[in-house]
Amino acid sequence: MAAKAEAPHAPTGTTTPPMPAAAPAAAPKANALAAWLPVIAAVVLAPVLSWGVAEFVLLPRMQKKLASFKAGEVAEEHAEPAAEAKVEGGHGAKGGKEGKEGKEGANPATYEFQNVVVNLAGTMGTRYLKTSFIVTGSDANIKTIFETQKAKLTDITLNVLSSLSLADLEEPGAKNVLREKLVLNYNQALGKKVADQVYFSDFVVQ
Repeated sequence: MAAKAEAPHAPTGTTTPPMPAAAPAAAPKANALAAWLPVIAAVVLAPVLSWGVAEFVLLPRMQKKLASFKAGEVAEEHAEPAAEAKVEGGHGAKGGKEGKEGKEGANPATYEFQNVVVNLAGTMGTRYLKTSFIVTGSDANIKTIFETQKAKLTDITLNVLSSLSLADLEEPGAKNVLREKLVLNYNQALGKKVADQVYFSDFVVQ
């Protein structure tokens, strides 16, 4: 019989060379890992960076602002009592002034004529003047003086007002002329300068 041909065996102790297809498979894995490295670094480093910014930048700023805010509140608390004391002092001063005026009168250097009604000259009693006015003077006792001689001064007032005609009142500056007449007649009747000015609070011609 013919002997079978045996395949030659590899020598003992030799290694099998790597397959050529293994090298191309490792290269895509390395490329994919390199592509994901920035993402991984961002995910890992983002919390660390956030903590660092909050710890060393934001937190010191917030503490500084909080400290300045508290200092401002303390300053305001110390300033408020002084302001309140000033305001209270102002009210006290005003109250003292009002008390003084209430004791001596609203304004002791004035006297008021109220609702004086006279017929105008040349109208046959068909037109009349109704007025109220205040007389002021430098004499602090003007009110007492006018009240003491009220009848005389009221008569003077009626004579001056009733001497006016409708045409007189229509003239420019008629009120100023009337003021001067009243002041002049009052001072002449009193024998000294008591009245300085007249201020009308009501002046109606009908």
